[in-house]
Formats: sequence, structure tokens, C-alpha cells
Amino acid sequence: MEELYDKYRTLLFTLAYQLTGTAEDAEDAVQDVFVKACDVHPERLEEPKAYLCKMVINHCLNLQKSARKKREIYIGPWLPEPIRTPEMDTLETTIIRRDLLSYAMLVLMERLTPTERAVFVLREALGFDYPDLAELLGKQEANCRKLMSRARSKMGVSEEELSAAEMVEFNWIHRFLTCLEQGNIDQILSLLTEDVLLVSDGGGKVTASARPIQTREHVARFLAAAFEGVKPYPQGNPHFEVASLNGGIGIVVRSGDEIMKAISIQLRHGKLAKIYIVRNPDKLTRI
Repeated sequence: MEELYDKYRTLLFTLAYQLTGTAEDAEDAVQDVFVKACDVHPERLEEPKAYLCKMVINHCLNLQKSARKKREIYIGPWLPEPIRTPEMDTLETTIIRRDLLSYAMLVLMERLTPTERAVFVLREALGFDYPDLAELLGKQEANCRKLMSRARSKMGVSEEELSAAEMVEFNWIHRFLTCLEQGNIDQILSLLTEDVLLVSDGGGKVTASARPIQTREHVARFLAAAFEGVKPYPQGNPHFEVASLNGGIGIVVRSGDEIMKAISIQLRHGKLAKIYIVRNPDKLTRI
């Protein structure tokens, strides 16, 4: 069992995190599955990867039923918990980066039913074939294909768009931070798409926008006001810190040892299309 834990822990955490959107729930799922697996007869673990994945999926599907009820009374928009992905290349971090969907994709998956989400993650992130999906979920292969098609339709994402996602580069982030530091509305406007969307999650515990913010003008003014006085270098207090979040480049705003917010962004044609700001302190503990 110890060998199985070392071999599959990273894969199972990645799967559970993308099914639940929180690192704490993912860690609990992995621990729970391995505790239960200790009582499983060895013959049932002849194909350990599939068996353990199925156990994690069932755990997360049950968890999502109660999670959805909690989110109905959540104050303001609910965003997934961002996770820091180490920049050093070890075998474990390489696996996480390879299998981790972007933060923007995690947000879009909130539109899906738990089963649709499971199909999408297993197929899109982990590369499972449809016959394997059918076995893992206890469904017909044709049904799994329909669930995948429905998931893409709900998310509004085509296969071409998935493969054409733009990587955020350090130079672009530096330009963005400079504009925020200067508070120049015109410069900030030049970096935004016409249909830019900003979502802020405070969970009712800290100040955050109660609704998503749209239009370039409103988003630009919100950013200029929200980051007034924040510096892009550690000497400032508070200050910006460029960090690897969910396998991509993001921004952490820190005041001394306290993390105030984590920002994930999505680019389209070189401009900001989506901005996700997590301020809920419960979702910043692992950053």
C-alpha cells in the first residue's frame, strides 16, 4: 500500500482537486481512499490505477452533492481554490503541470454536473479513452461521449479553443503590474478585451465585489482603485509577487507575511479576457 501511495498520490490529488475545486477536499479524498484501500482484497487491486481513480471519483461525486448546497448560501461569487505549482522541475511537479487544467477552465467547470465534470477531467486532463471512462463511471461508452459533448457545450469551449489557449508570459505580467502601479486608466484599458470579465471571491469574510464586473471601463477603474499603492517589488508593503499558480503565471499580493489575494488571468489575442481574484482567506492558506 505504501508503494501504491507513493506511485499514485500525485495523480489522485490532481484528479480530486479538479473534481472539487479545493485542495483541502482533494487531500481528504486521497487520504480517505487509501485508508479504505487498506481493507480491499489484493485481487481487486490487480489494476490499481483504475481502481483507485474510481474510488476517488465516487468520493468526490458524493462530496459535490453537499458542496453545491453550501455554495447556494455562499456570499458573492464562488471561485476554486488556487494552488501554487512549484517552478522547479521534479517528476512530481511535471506530472501535476501536465495533468492540471488551467484555472480559467476550473472556473468554467462549475457550470457542469458532477458526472459531466468527471468525464471532462478524465478525458481532457488525464487522457483516458472512452472505453476506460465507461468502466470507471459505470456507464455506456456512447453515454460518456454525450456527457463530454454536453460538458463542452455548457462551458462554451471548442476543441480548437482548448488547444489554442494563450500562455501568460513574465514580460506581459510585468507590463500589467507596471500599469497597475501607475494607476493609469488609459494604459489599463489598452490591456483589456472589449468583453473582459472580472470575478472576485471574498466569501463574505473580506471586502470583494458582490457580482462579476464587466465592460473595459468598469474593470479598469476597479483595478486602478483596488491596487492603488500596491508595489510590484518586495520593498513595497503591500507588494506584488509573480508566482506559478495552477501551472501558469499568476500574481500574489502580499502584505508582510500575510497573503491578501491571488490573481489568475486568461489572455485572448494578447489582451486580458478574464481576471479571477481570490480574497477569501480560507482559500489562500496553501499559497
